[in-house]
Amino acid sequence: MLRLFLLFVGFMTLGLIVWHIGPGNIYDAATHLGPVALLVMLIPSVIMYVVEAYGWKVTLGPSAKDIPFWRVLAIRTAGEVVNVTTPAAYVGGEPLKAHLLRKHHVPMEEAFTSVIIAKTTMTIAEVLFILLGIALSVWLLGGSESSGQTVPAALLSVGLLASVTAAFVFVQRQGLFIWLLEFVRKIGLKIAYLEKREEQLRSLDRAILGFYRHRRPAFCASTGLFFLGWIAEALEVYVIIYYLGGPAMALSAIAIGALSVFIKSSTFFIPGSLGAQDGGNLLLLNAFGYSDVTGITFALLRRFRELVWIGLGLLCLALVGGQQQFRKVVPTTQGLIPDPFLLPRVAPAVPGSGLDRNGIALPAMAGKNGIEQE
Repeated sequence: MLRLFLLFVGFMTLGLIVWHIGPGNIYDAATHLGPVALLVMLIPSVIMYVVEAYGWKVTLGPSAKDIPFWRVLAIRTAGEVVNVTTPAAYVGGEPLKAHLLRKHHVPMEEAFTSVIIAKTTMTIAEVLFILLGIALSVWLLGGSESSGQTVPAALLSVGLLASVTAAFVFVQRQGLFIWLLEFVRKIGLKIAYLEKREEQLRSLDRAILGFYRHRRPAFCASTGLFFLGWIAEALEVYVIIYYLGGPAMALSAIAIGALSVFIKSSTFFIPGSLGAQDGGNLLLLNAFGYSDVTGITFALLRRFRELVWIGLGLLCLALVGGQQQFRKVVPTTQGLIPDPFLLPRVAPAVPGSGLDRNGIALPAMAGKNGIEQE
């Protein structure tokens, strides 16, 4: 109910902004673009999705080396559309990505480890990108009134985000899921869902710890690739402002792109950050000297890009066969822990051995040939 209320408020806020600036003015600015300009504006987001898919791929283990890159890209795009369209704070699609990897015979531990590590490296890159944007904003805006009000609040929020990210990495290295299980026990709760899967959770924790111990270059490479993905976000800012006729400058585009990401991250509790993201982009472009019409048209063009990728994500979801898994994953995301037992098991290397092809013990619920019993 609260999210529906926030969605309604977001629609009202966006509507009031459009009404205040004038729909006619916005229409005039948008109609000057043409289809070619709209297609060019989508190029940076294509770069971003491709680079970020590579950022995820480098975290995958040996079982995924034979999966074609286009398939990894399709799986990630399908997962991202679930992140955007479900009320799960941009994490609803992560279990789906792991489940879709399982269809390519990637073990449960390996699949979920890659998803968790990639989410971590993406967040670290996001924090670095926002910090770069804040530094550039201070330098470009100097001692202006807008800078004096915005920068301290942004620094405080980014500091909190960085602290949470650092704590998340620390807990991962100590055993994320068992820590969660023990925490729940300490506060006097007993969740049967977690209790029944304690051994599987321990196995997942061991896989995550093994990644941190033995695959540090992959961790650094993934962080770097995700940072390049965020830079592509700045390229989109540059291209949109250029086609809207404003003076497009590379450093300003990076600053605007980074602070725009900050606004979106800070308003994750609002579905699609509707209203907040759009109003924030308007104020952000105002601070850098652009008109109200340019600011709101910029915001609406970015919404257009989001709609295009939602459509492409739904297409990818159909192509990779994720509809049934989506129905199974959504309830588990509300319980915070993805259920690794929803998809067929990987057949063991030696029939009757009880091991998958990576030598990992299959759960007891698998049949004697390693195939899940219906």
